[in-house]
Amino acid sequence: MQDEEITGLSAIELSEAIHDGRLSCIDAMKAYLARIGKLNPAINAIVSLRDTGALLAEAAACDTELAGGTSRGWMHGFPIAIKDLCEVKGIRCTYGSPLFADFVPDKDEVMVERIRAAGAIIIGKTNTPEQGFGSQSYNPVHGTTKNPYDATKTAGGSSGGAAAALAAHLLPVADGSDMMGSLRNPAAFNNVVGFRPSYGRIPSSLKLELFMGQLSVLGPMGRTVRDAAALLSTQAGYDPRDPHSLATEDLTPEIRHDFSGTRIAWLGDLGGYLPFEPGVLELCSATLPLFERLGCKVDDLVPDFDMADVWRSWTTLRSWLAANGMRDSYDDPEKRALMKPEIIWEIERGLEMTGREVHFASKRRSAWYQYMLALFERYDYLILPSAQVFPFDADIHWPKEIAGHTMDTYHRWMEVVIGPSMAGLPVAAMPAGFSQKGLPTGIQIIGRPRADKAVLEMALAYEAGTDWLDMRPRL
Repeated sequence: MQDEEITGLSAIELSEAIHDGRLSCIDAMKAYLARIGKLNPAINAIVSLRDTGALLAEAAACDTELAGGTSRGWMHGFPIAIKDLCEVKGIRCTYGSPLFADFVPDKDEVMVERIRAAGAIIIGKTNTPEQGFGSQSYNPVHGTTKNPYDATKTAGGSSGGAAAALAAHLLPVADGSDMMGSLRNPAAFNNVVGFRPSYGRIPSSLKLELFMGQLSVLGPMGRTVRDAAALLSTQAGYDPRDPHSLATEDLTPEIRHDFSGTRIAWLGDLGGYLPFEPGVLELCSATLPLFERLGCKVDDLVPDFDMADVWRSWTTLRSWLAANGMRDSYDDPEKRALMKPEIIWEIERGLEMTGREVHFASKRRSAWYQYMLALFERYDYLILPSAQVFPFDADIHWPKEIAGHTMDTYHRWMEVVIGPSMAGLPVAAMPAGFSQKGLPTGIQIIGRPRADKAVLEMALAYEAGTDWLDMRPRL
């Protein structure tokens, strides 16, 4: 195979080619490293890349194991880079922050343990915003990640490096994390698949607060739904180090061609509550006939809930978690001076929170969850856009306005993603087409609590009805 053929394979196809002997692990590694060397300087998706000689030696060892009849797993011998918010033994983990610029972990996050056990060779990290704050992947350690569809635009965040690397075929599959759309916004901006699993689906052994940090999840990204689902199956499953982790179960989606009787609610702009850049909402709503062709019944729905209250509760809980998780660094004036303004704003806001305010926000979050449960008595899936804007200029930290509406915080422009996060619901972020300027956008397919497999099955059927994932960037 030629290098472009190798890097053009899906992750599952790459696994099959390696295991049936059509492709060696060394050739796969060489092809990916060559492509990274050629294209990564333009988009800055991969950071902390390991030594080529060491990577080729690991690939050679994988070939030797296969020749002897041993496979570590479906990811045997192919490359992956881990998001730079997730700790990998022996590889620098900067969190995109000067505070951790030289930090080298001495152990793997549990998810990384599982990826290693499945046979993957970890080649480095993928870029992210400073400590994951914001949906724009820039930081003072590694710089800005650019969008492969237009290198003057952002790749989104916080899994921006992962999404851009997938879109540019620098990786076969990638991991990410999602608190406020960090798997969904980059998927939309880079025309790839992102999956936010149910809360607890993927365990985390390195959380600062095991019992209270219930807004963020780890998850997979891929160039296809099957690739994302395969990585999810590797990442997911019970681990006693995470008290919230869910039992191991089969999450492999099955092909379904008929969704007759399936009920879908299109939430759109939430009854005019959310502003959108012109063109985004139109592209997303244009996907609805595809669901109808699958046999679904699609209704327009305006939520009968105070969405401003959801936002207030969200920002209270987010700031409170930020303040308590980063208080030690903030209290050191030298360290605080190295933090970006948005992080300081979150911490200082959180430090002002009273216990009563946090408790009230938690109660309102519970009310929102109950409202979601009531909606799922009427509907099987909910559909929302994944972002309110198209990819914007990479030198802008965040959009200050949308369609004439001023954004009053650094993250208000991503408000469309907070509903599923607040309810801990599974969400597949899928492509929805391109603007007239060739910039991607996407939709969220939202399912019932813990219905991860059902969401993946709907995403798989949706994927089969479109060709957007075949539209690659011209780097």
